[in-house]
Amino acid sequence: MWSPEYESMSRRRLEELQLKRLKATLRRVYENVDFYRRKMEKIGVTPEDIRSLEDVRYLPFTTKEDLRENYPFGLFAAKMDEVVRIHASSGTTGKMTVVGYTRNDIKTWAEIMARSISSASGGIRDRIQIAYGYGLFTGGLGVHYGAEMVGATVVPTSGGNTKRQVQVMKDFGITMLACTPSYALYMAEVAAEEGIDLRTLPLKAGIFGAEPWSESMRREIQEKLGVKAYDIYGLSEIIGPGVAIECQEQNGLHISEDHFLVEVIDPEAGKPLPYGQEGELVFTTLTKEAFPVIRYRTKDVSLLYPEACDCGRTMIRMNRILGRTDDMLIIRGVNVFPSQIESVLLANGDTEPHYLLVVDRKGNLDDLEIWVEVSEKLFSSEVRKLEGLGRRIKKEIETTLGIGVRVKLVEPKTIPRSEGKAKRVVDKREVYRV
Repeated sequence: MWSPEYESMSRRRLEELQLKRLKATLRRVYENVDFYRRKMEKIGVTPEDIRSLEDVRYLPFTTKEDLRENYPFGLFAAKMDEVVRIHASSGTTGKMTVVGYTRNDIKTWAEIMARSISSASGGIRDRIQIAYGYGLFTGGLGVHYGAEMVGATVVPTSGGNTKRQVQVMKDFGITMLACTPSYALYMAEVAAEEGIDLRTLPLKAGIFGAEPWSESMRREIQEKLGVKAYDIYGLSEIIGPGVAIECQEQNGLHISEDHFLVEVIDPEAGKPLPYGQEGELVFTTLTKEAFPVIRYRTKDVSLLYPEACDCGRTMIRMNRILGRTDDMLIIRGVNVFPSQIESVLLANGDTEPHYLLVVDRKGNLDDLEIWVEVSEKLFSSEVRKLEGLGRRIKKEIETTLGIGVRVKLVEPKTIPRSEGKAKRVVDKREVYRV
């Protein structure tokens, strides 16, 4: 463990620390952020009314829409003279969500990323290739500072130029890789084309995040790269990567609870759910100075495990992300997550880990067509085998989802590759919406 004092703290001591930090954060936002003060006054709550962790449920939620409405700096709780860095998320669905960091915030972020890298077996003897994007996106720099804190050698390749990424990995003796899981598989594909078997390199571990991925995809990555694949979770609104990560047990992601208070809620009713029940993750930051957030609705779907882990860490674990409440597809009244389909496809063995869900409306009915890349070997085989594979995949997906689908087998490299977050869904129904 990087910080055993906190990572293995007793629940009683941890909850005392959380409450102390929660009260300080509430006082900070009440005094410095008009938005939070108005919201709390509207429902008749003051920081002094919060006397236990359970009382957090009486506080108002914060949403991405709130962040955009207060663009760019309306939710900052620190003076701009104290802000040493600004990051922002994509503005593809509206204004960017802008977050700021004080000097202490940067130190906190580096600390939790140092924990994360240590959890993934990283340390001073490692060479870490960071293929997350650098810039306004929090991924690259977030991992970078944590890797330097543990004393590792940092190789900041950022995203893109995949042939060179593979060359660097081989020539520099990289031992750890940090990137999106879909890009890791793309790297393996490019490496194979270059005649390089990544399994023969010193590479031992990968820290993969920024997009949902399944257990089947983990097995695919571990097989093709010869690494132990660790799932990491974070979002810029909370701090960036490092909010939670798996340990070597790979049995849930440990949340840095000394810095983040987590809840799971019913996304429709907004009510807290008990441990073990699936719902939307909600986070309250406990130590952020420039950009603290109260009960931020992530739209990420998961569940929590309170039991202590065999690794010795006592902090609560979250399940890998099961999907999002806003990218969840509703097909003919059925909730569909792309990860459900991914698991079926990767379990087959005759398909590549690249797929596209094309949703359209035929008359008044939703139509789901799944494009699946087949392996080079199978694609060059006889038509009868391809037809049989198509029927088998269709049957398995329909059994999993409970709805009829169409499956389109396409030749290798047909589906566009991504050097960042993979685009899994094309929803043509948008043109019918007013």
